[in-house]
Amino acid sequence: MARIGVALIVGALLLFATHALADAPDLPDASRTPGVPDPAVTQSNIDENICTSGYTASLRPNTSVTNAIKKQQLIGWAYSDRKMAHYEEDHLISLQLGGSPDDEKNLWPEHYSGKWGARTKDTLEGELRRRVCTVAANVDHISLQEARDAISSDWKAAYLKYVCRRTKPALTAKIKAHCPH
Repeated sequence: MARIGVALIVGALLLFATHALADAPDLPDASRTPGVPDPAVTQSNIDENICTSGYTASLRPNTSVTNAIKKQQLIGWAYSDRKMAHYEEDHLISLQLGGSPDDEKNLWPEHYSGKWGARTKDTLEGELRRRVCTVAANVDHISLQEARDAISSDWKAAYLKYVCRRTKPALTAKIKAHCPH
């Protein structure tokens, strides 16, 4: 009888251990990565920063810094796949939208694989920047705050709203694959 009890305990521990590791989520855990804007970037000065070509390159953290954070997060957040190359250490509020470049509450390991991987979010980031940087009279224009709120609350929903519903530039087949038909 004691052997059965020990076997059940060991089995339960093994089951718990295998389920304690998590698959990479499409959306970050909001308690860990709520998104943090850079307070130096405001609606009134976007023409001097995010709407200027090359701006993000001037403040992007060194890969050695983001890789160290990514490694720590993959382990600490119990991701089942801990292969560094499978992830981009992503800024939830992207640098294109004036997200904080180095605040860990704006960084998370975003997977490359699947329909809603990092490259898909990159498309949204570019679209939101385009909309923020258009003139206010343009039908596509949105405020910086609206863009930041959309991407930090649920970037997949923001993709469907802002990318899938745009009229220009035309959607490519790759982008259409993420949109309802």
